[in-house]
Amino acid sequence: MQLEDVQRVTVLGAGNMGHGIAEVAALAGYDVSLRDINDELVQKGYDQIEWSLGKLAEKDRIGDDEADAALDRVDAFVELEDALDGADVVVEVVPEKMAIKKDVYDDVVEHAPDEAVFVTNTSSLSITELSEVTDRPERFCGMHFFNPPVRMDLVEVISGKHTSEETLDLIEGLAESMGKTPVRVRKDSPGFIVNRILVPLMNEAAWVVESGDADIETVDSTTKFGMGLPMGSFELADQVGIDVGYHVLEYMHEVLGDAYRPCPMLAEKVEEEDLGKKTGKGFYDYDGGDGAQIPTNAVDEAVSRRLLAVMANETAGLIGNDVADADDIDEAVKLGAGFPDGPAKLADAEGLDALVETLDELADETGEARYEATDYLREAAETGGFRGGDAEGGDDTADYDVLNVSVDDRVGRVEIDRPHRMNTISGEVLDELSTAIDRLDADDDVRAILLSGAGDRAFSAGADVQSMAAGGSDPIHAVELSRQGQQTFGKLEESDKPVIAAIDGYCLGGGMELATAADMRIASERSELGQPELDLGLLPGWGGTQRLARIVGEGRAKEIILTADRYDAETMAEYDFVNEVVPDDELEERAQELAAQLAGGPPIAQKYTKRAIHAGRTDNEAGLEVEAMGFGHVMNTDDLMEGMTAFMGDGEPEFEGK
Repeated sequence: MQLEDVQRVTVLGAGNMGHGIAEVAALAGYDVSLRDINDELVQKGYDQIEWSLGKLAEKDRIGDDEADAALDRVDAFVELEDALDGADVVVEVVPEKMAIKKDVYDDVVEHAPDEAVFVTNTSSLSITELSEVTDRPERFCGMHFFNPPVRMDLVEVISGKHTSEETLDLIEGLAESMGKTPVRVRKDSPGFIVNRILVPLMNEAAWVVESGDADIETVDSTTKFGMGLPMGSFELADQVGIDVGYHVLEYMHEVLGDAYRPCPMLAEKVEEEDLGKKTGKGFYDYDGGDGAQIPTNAVDEAVSRRLLAVMANETAGLIGNDVADADDIDEAVKLGAGFPDGPAKLADAEGLDALVETLDELADETGEARYEATDYLREAAETGGFRGGDAEGGDDTADYDVLNVSVDDRVGRVEIDRPHRMNTISGEVLDELSTAIDRLDADDDVRAILLSGAGDRAFSAGADVQSMAAGGSDPIHAVELSRQGQQTFGKLEESDKPVIAAIDGYCLGGGMELATAADMRIASERSELGQPELDLGLLPGWGGTQRLARIVGEGRAKEIILTADRYDAETMAEYDFVNEVVPDDELEERAQELAAQLAGGPPIAQKYTKRAIHAGRTDNEAGLEVEAMGFGHVMNTDDLMEGMTAFMGDGEPEFEGK
């Protein structure tokens, strides 16, 4: 079966994951059969799809017509035979119990079309074992969506022992057609990629507290503000449900052995039914208490190194057993768990030799199997890290981890590539942006610079607040961070080349300050802009207090900054911040067109035009002097003759910057 042959997707299970997957499939244009075991459950799932589509339309993520069309493509069923009629792909999303899933497939095999492909949405169970209860193990694989499916980009596509390459290609293509990022899991291994990293990390965090080496607040402060993870380990366990992680850990312990023995602390919480937010109490109290109140200044380096060591060992286990490579592991964990960087990169930054030493020390002290360093981790430590020397060789693109930088037809493209973090700006982004601007400025083949953010949710939602909080309340650190941003964005403003910001989605805080440093800004209709720093007790620190006032006037700048409100793109166009607002699906084409137009302009005249405008900001006489000098300079250029000749002949000039 080819992707173009897929017309109908049957989703078995209308719970949170099931109705979410059904909605994603319907939005992608597929006919969807949504089935559950009784009318109440399937109707509840259908109603949730209708509500979610309405919210997406309300937030201008989709149009009203698109929402109505997607809902029309969903049919609800209770009878399994009816739900499977005409199915090309069957997505099973029943409870995460092997026996229940096997029972479902016993019935599915009876009624499913012979050519239908089966996929299971599971976070840890064996794909091979499930496939072997069907009549088509070669056309069976895992398709692990993340919750909520409508928002989360990652889909793990998992191969069973018998899965054909054609099936994996088909399901990867299906995920891409749904707007998701598939990451292939090459081998059926408990926890696959994301949970294989997260669940042992959660377990180790519990063991740290169980052993008395740190308390919960210290561990969560370390993971959230020291390691920069989106939540503290215990905070995340409460959010997901302690029982969910615990049951995955039990399965991993059963299949993989003592290295995955659950910490008694987790078992106690499950036995007491204190499962986190959903029960009102877990590691934190959400009913009678204040919930997760995590201090920013309790980071413990020893705890961080211990957690990183365990995470590096799991990463090495996946690579060494050919489950996935370092790049795929990093991408999956960033997209599926919101890590600022992937575990392989985090471990390399810490130093694998130091992490191996940490594991060896813990193994000697405790005798626990979870501290036994894998052979592959030791090998990687000896060769300089998970990626070794792969980044060497003179290719400039290898120097960028959080940016995508390219040059095409005289336009230098700089894209912030952190969609899993809403393209927030960290110290690493500032470092790489500074390098990219220097290189593009020095490249004579580049005649214009185009800034954008990966994905369609955010140009940049601002500074990476967690990485900022890791500095605690140290004013020296804060001043240095402010100056780093000012200097980096200042390079854009001072560039002799035209700079365009293509804004799609959120453009907030530091992201708006970045856009402010561009010469022109073009935005999609769905974009939201604002400087919300004062809501956090901060103020714009990357030049926003100065540049914004020059663009929109002091009164408007004070309004935008002091109210900390968000503004739609049309309003910001009225305020003269945005030069042009275009339909969402036309932004990329229009931004490229504008960049190409400016790249075709006369470089020398452009350079002096920008310099004259900037010089006149604070001193009118200085601006006029630069204007006069520039005017005189261009009189002796080949570009002027080219422009005059083209004008006289009614042709198009080809400026060369001479």
